[in-house]
Amino acid sequence: MKFGTDGVRGRANSELTASFALDLGRAAAQVLRASRAVVGGDSRLSTPMLEAAFVAGLATEGVEVHRLGVTPTPAVAFEAARLDAMGAVISASHNPYHDNGIKLFAVGGTKLADDVEARIEAQLAELGPPSAEPGVVHGRGESSDAYVGHLLAVLQGRDLTGLRVVVDAANGAASHLAADVFGHTGAQVVVINDRPDGRNINAHCGATDVAALRAIVTAERAHVGIALDGDADRLIAVDERGDVVDGDHVIAICAADLRDRGALVDDTVVVTVMTNLGFRLAMEAAGIHVVETAVGDRYVLEALVAGGYSIGGEQSGHVIFPEHATTGDGMLTALVLLDVLQRSGRQLSQLAGAAMTQLPQVLVNVPVAERRPHIADELADEIAAAQAELGDTGRILIRPSGTEPLVRVMVEAPTAEQAMATADRLAAFIG
Repeated sequence: MKFGTDGVRGRANSELTASFALDLGRAAAQVLRASRAVVGGDSRLSTPMLEAAFVAGLATEGVEVHRLGVTPTPAVAFEAARLDAMGAVISASHNPYHDNGIKLFAVGGTKLADDVEARIEAQLAELGPPSAEPGVVHGRGESSDAYVGHLLAVLQGRDLTGLRVVVDAANGAASHLAADVFGHTGAQVVVINDRPDGRNINAHCGATDVAALRAIVTAERAHVGIALDGDADRLIAVDERGDVVDGDHVIAICAADLRDRGALVDDTVVVTVMTNLGFRLAMEAAGIHVVETAVGDRYVLEALVAGGYSIGGEQSGHVIFPEHATTGDGMLTALVLLDVLQRSGRQLSQLAGAAMTQLPQVLVNVPVAERRPHIADELADEIAAAQAELGDTGRILIRPSGTEPLVRVMVEAPTAEQAMATADRLAAFIG
């Protein structure tokens, strides 16, 4: 298996096996040369098996391992930074329960650069004999209270009294934390989908399916709904009317708030090529510069660190505030958004509408037998012809998925009908 945009990922027990996890643990230990590691995972059925194998691989190479149990991805990154350790998360994020994955963090809690991942892949074929002495493995425990305190610190002592919030934990890694975190804010909180059974992670819930959340938000007359994904490193929000507020809107709202308070470094925000054209137009009108990266929150983080910027993220809801975290964190982002909402005295629908106007966007996922990394080059003529039809009022992006055997065809256009027609026409060429 090879690294994609967010670690290695595949069908558990067939593509992603325990033996591979053990070898990957050994290879990661040899390349990263860490003396200590923190390892956590989400709530899916295969996670304990893969975690045990990966931990065994680390210990085989003499690494001291702290097992965190069911823990959000950003909590593992936080603990890696706090303990000056490497980190690993056993999770397939938003994928269905039968998939799983392994994400790695360098010592200090940052995601790995491409060249480091390539070295780990190469090392898998050259493992050699194990360490002379195995590392100590500390018993399974939960992520420390320090992580909850870290999240609440973004409020700087302010509370959210008066807000009614519904949180969808996706039956995932934050299921045991969501009530505690949001309950400490002073808001009136309802938590749903917080009873994982190994198979119900992301099943008709969470950031990939907000239908139930939308219904409960309107029924409860809540001010906002927060949908996390399986490993809680991203969120999708729902406003008081039940309308979806995606990552583009969340970033636009928070960037505008930072700018208004003189805290947006260089009046700059970092986003990916998937970000809606409406976001770019809104930032241009607001005098906020946009830095664009490839898809993947690690590329966003690289640009944030390189420029010293304040905020960046993805339409999918991965949002990074480098002042507070080394990776996307759904609960942290939710608290920042709720704080903006509380201080503004406005409805979320009003904030989202003022922040940007989203152009109709269509995303078509085309299954493929094998990864096609140069698909955009293959369809260069067809893409150029379609882009000429759209002119400056639309945008086309075709790329292979970094986590699934799919080619993603994204089209933005003045109307949804035009966007869909263009996307379907391009998808047909992929075959």
